Amino acid sequence: MDGTDIGTSSTLAEDDMEVKPLSSQVLEFDIVIPSVDNAQPNISLEEEAGMDMVPKIGMEFESDDQAYEFYSNYARLTGFTVRNNHLDKSEMNGEVLARRFPCSKESFVQNDKYGANARKRRKERKTGCLAQMVVSRQSNGKYAVIHFEAKHNHEVRAPDEACSVPPEGRLTDAQAAGVDSEDSFRRHSESAFDYNNHLHSRRRREMKEGEEIILLDCLQKRQLEDPSFFYEVQHDIDDYITNIFWADKQMIVDYGQFGDVVCFDTTFRTNKDCQPLVPFVGVNHHKQVVIFGAALLYDDTIGSFEVLFQTFMTAMSGQKPKTILTDQHAAISEAINLVMPETNHRICIWNIYHNALLHLSHAFDGPGSFSRDFSSCIYDHEDKEDFIQAWKVMLDTHNLRKNKWLKGIFDEREKWAIAYGRHTFYADLKNSELINSFNRNLMDHLNPDLDILQTFEHFERMVSDLRCKELEASYDIFEQLPSLLGNVILLKHARDVYTPEVFEVFQREYEKCLNLVVNECGSSGSLFEYKVNIYEHSREHKVTFNPSNDTVVCSCMKFEFDGVLCSHALKVLDQRNIKVVPTQYMLNRWTKDARVGSVRDGHGSIIEEDPMLAAADNFKILCHKAVKMAAVAAESGEAYQHVNIRFDEIMQGLEKISKIKALMDIQVLR
Repeated sequence: MDGTDIGTSSTLAEDDMEVKPLSSQVLEFDIVIPSVDNAQPNISLEEEAGMDMVPKIGMEFESDDQAYEFYSNYARLTGFTVRNNHLDKSEMNGEVLARRFPCSKESFVQNDKYGANARKRRKERKTGCLAQMVVSRQSNGKYAVIHFEAKHNHEVRAPDEACSVPPEGRLTDAQAAGVDSEDSFRRHSESAFDYNNHLHSRRRREMKEGEEIILLDCLQKRQLEDPSFFYEVQHDIDDYITNIFWADKQMIVDYGQFGDVVCFDTTFRTNKDCQPLVPFVGVNHHKQVVIFGAALLYDDTIGSFEVLFQTFMTAMSGQKPKTILTDQHAAISEAINLVMPETNHRICIWNIYHNALLHLSHAFDGPGSFSRDFSSCIYDHEDKEDFIQAWKVMLDTHNLRKNKWLKGIFDEREKWAIAYGRHTFYADLKNSELINSFNRNLMDHLNPDLDILQTFEHFERMVSDLRCKELEASYDIFEQLPSLLGNVILLKHARDVYTPEVFEVFQREYEKCLNLVVNECGSSGSLFEYKVNIYEHSREHKVTFNPSNDTVVCSCMKFEFDGVLCSHALKVLDQRNIKVVPTQYMLNRWTKDARVGSVRDGHGSIIEEDPMLAAADNFKILCHKAVKMAAVAAESGEAYQHVNIRFDEIMQGLEKISKIKALMDIQVLR
């Protein structure tokens, strides 16, 4: 929405109205009645429409909707579009007391609407047009025209083009699907709208009147405070806001460091009582949820999602994720194929479980073990044959072979089942406990009693809480070192590099490898092949090793899936007398130094990280160096004296720096 429709509104007193409304309540509409120019519409258009189709003061309608239908037809024949979200309701019973139907080009775009540092400016679509019709409820229950302004200050479509302007709520089948005919598209392109960021259909969900202005004002202020703050607004064919995306600078930094896997779950927007908030979610190096951005979605067509994903890519400097996880939604799938064709698209496993609760409530509520068996099928089986066998057993056990929903998701198993996605990097986003905890937290922030600004502020607090948890985890790195299973070089090296959370995963794999048996089964060129199995178990995994570059590949594909070497690969490395993990298998995103380095915004400028997170990184680096020095210095008295003296000198220097900074701050205040 580019013009201000609420706020400093003029009012219509009863003395100004030729037909008085029943209520004495003042109508708070933005109505401007010209005092001099009372121009009539083009006579040829009136003749085309017929005089009965032209609004007149005192004309009555059975309902406000009938008045809207009448004015919409007049607008179509005249060649303009109407906005219909301006109404005044009784506080007593909610009845519509008055309703205003302005031209869609009412109001002006403010010159500095998007701030000096806005990422993208749209063409001006508003012209300050005053053409409108206002109706008011009468004592007989009907609605009478109390004000009509016919003159437009912009070009209107010719009568032969009038059919290209559909009335509110009426779309052709093609438009409803988000597709226009070639001729319709040509006409839209020639209009005053900027269709680069517009849908060619109407949004499917309404915003409360005034909310868009409040939120846009908040986003603009954020951008003025921080030029790296990114937001973009998408409009529909009637210039109403359909979707809003935003990301602060820390979200952009987080994506630059952990954006290899993104989760985009729109499940919550299906709750019609709550704000349609949808975050872009990832996982950081502490295996904690991190937010890359958020959107308010008032439309869910292919075109809408396509623009949203393009906007997300723009905010993130074009860096596409390796994997994106979404809920089951045909429009989302199509939009991803259009915007991110190289990205692996997977369906969220927890979304499959959530849908199962809806479609199979009788089975979940029954006396059997269906809940446990279904969970085991979708979460526990990493081998295709095991998954299929477990699925068949589940169907037979619970007499569900004829269930259509289960048959449908089984047919699409390659899109969601873990056994069919082992080659895809998930970054632990398959972790149901992690995601469910986040989703519960998010749901608490989508209270239906909250308005849009309160929802935005609650979401900001939620993001702040997540960042505080990361700070705590970063400070704990040197305070609480994970214990080792033994004095093992491999484990010591891994503990030095990985964050504690990731190291625990690695150490569990090492523990498993102690019970494995490895057999060399041949070689092919420079490659050596091994078969690895648990002691006294027949199931084997094939591991290939290349000594020229220490490359190790296992058939279980755990590294490709989780980013941590599996027990089978660790067993082969030990067999080859390799006592530290090869560097190519220590993903930087899982290390203590994952946040070292800079991230640039869409303009190529380096984005400064959150000061608190930067301080945590500095603390971590200095602690690491100090611990190493202390370990060496403690071994001899001479070394101890040397380091102790230097520490005193460093502290004196730090005190001087603090005093100088304090003096500079005082000078600035003066």
